[in-house]
Amino acid sequence: MNAFSIIILVICGIYMLLNFRHDIHMLQQNSYRIDRYWKWLNRSGDIASVSRMVNVGVLFLLFSTLLMPAVNAIIAAAVCIIQAIIMLRKKFKKPLVYTPRVKRIYSVCCVFSIAFSLAVILTVGKGGSDAFLYYSGGQLSLGSILFLCIFSWAIAILSVWVLKPVEAAINAKYRNEAVSILESMPDLKIVGITGSYGKTSTKHYLHRILSEKYDVLMTPGSYNTPMGVIRTVREMMKPYNEVFICEMGAKQLGDIKEICDMVHPQIGIVTAVGPMHLESFKSMENVQKTKFELIDALPSDGLGIINNDFEWCANRPVNNVKALRYGVSSPEGCDFVATDVKYSPDGTDFTVEGKDGSRLQLHTRLVGECNISNLVAAVIVALQLGLKAEEIRRAVDSIDQVEHRLNVKRTPGGVTIIDDAFNSNPSGSRMAVDVLSQFKDGKRIIVTPGMIELGSEQENLNRELGRQIGEKLDVAVIVGAYNRNALVDGIRSTDFDEKNLHIVDSFADSQTLLAKILAPGDTVLYENDLPDSFK
Repeated sequence: MNAFSIIILVICGIYMLLNFRHDIHMLQQNSYRIDRYWKWLNRSGDIASVSRMVNVGVLFLLFSTLLMPAVNAIIAAAVCIIQAIIMLRKKFKKPLVYTPRVKRIYSVCCVFSIAFSLAVILTVGKGGSDAFLYYSGGQLSLGSILFLCIFSWAIAILSVWVLKPVEAAINAKYRNEAVSILESMPDLKIVGITGSYGKTSTKHYLHRILSEKYDVLMTPGSYNTPMGVIRTVREMMKPYNEVFICEMGAKQLGDIKEICDMVHPQIGIVTAVGPMHLESFKSMENVQKTKFELIDALPSDGLGIINNDFEWCANRPVNNVKALRYGVSSPEGCDFVATDVKYSPDGTDFTVEGKDGSRLQLHTRLVGECNISNLVAAVIVALQLGLKAEEIRRAVDSIDQVEHRLNVKRTPGGVTIIDDAFNSNPSGSRMAVDVLSQFKDGKRIIVTPGMIELGSEQENLNRELGRQIGEKLDVAVIVGAYNRNALVDGIRSTDFDEKNLHIVDSFADSQTLLAKILAPGDTVLYENDLPDSFK
């Protein structure tokens, strides 16, 4: 093989590796679950994207007789260079994290690619039918690479499937290590937190409050999967930790139980049961059953803390442990409620009232009913673990806003930013719109792509969000196409001024638009920020 062929093959080979990187990236954003990735492939159109169709055309050209083989190869390399540049310049909100698992998948993809190319050359190029003897090994190698670029998604899926036993063995080893660490700390108080939304904020608030008295470890970021919890215990747990706050996420039945069987919490908080991830849960009954796996797993002397503001929390009886229920908007049947809630530029003043007549007056920098609700849950745990009123008051007063969760900032130019970009949901988005509607100076602007993973209710719930926007806000910037029609229909069902409705294709386009229309005194709400796997 001459230098010309080698250069062409290297160029196209690099492009193939970039295709694998893209597919593995999307697999990572879909939790390496083949079923979810397959749905994304079909929903996004990536399986028949422009790039893949261009590769199909180049593949046919390569084996045609329209041009000289060398010219066809040069064209193929040129197309690969152009598409590689486009892929390298593309920006992602959540870049690929090169974990050991990603490296294993990448390696297996490469092994499959080499094996496929060799098989084509050996069987077709030398021992195949006479029709193929006209093609050189270089042509067949280049054709194999283009074929793999077209079907790189299939190679990525095959690699994940082949690695399943390996991943299972690695995960079992890590899980056993985490269980051993927890078993060596019998005095450790373990608090589990789950819910359709609100669990991450509640975790942060509880960590800050309990840190007044205890040495506390919490699962960081969104480490709310079994492997995230395992990694937290193995890498961050210290012998002197006194409390472990474990956030528990779920997208299907049994997810919470799997974590509980490992960490064995003594206290469990259910912050909400709502229509999140209905696409995978299929029904609200399944969402409720999954979230209450935490309460069902508690020991007989454990404690369940449940948010009665949500119907699917309030209507779920708890008989296996003591349960304390709390609320802000629905105080009926609650053991603790938030009363005298007053918002101001400095934050919020409110009182936590117990059914026994106890009252704890608090001030926080946070705003929004959802944040007050999450604080009440944290305060209840603190009271049960023996913190004094002054310790709780001091901690609540010093709690910083959690990034991307109704986080209020003010720019030097006099514009207020309300950042609620993380994981928008029907209840949270309604509260965020309500908070924005209370700002009276300047224009009240929302930038949103809508809400996702709501199953059959997605269109209706996004239309309802659009209606709320149209009734309460001044300017709406709808990002992307995923929920565009539902949001716009909801907005147009009100008396909203059409000239203040803006539709853009990307978040970057929304920033360009805002640069033109923002003025001092305006307030911008960023409500939800879809991952890269959504268009």
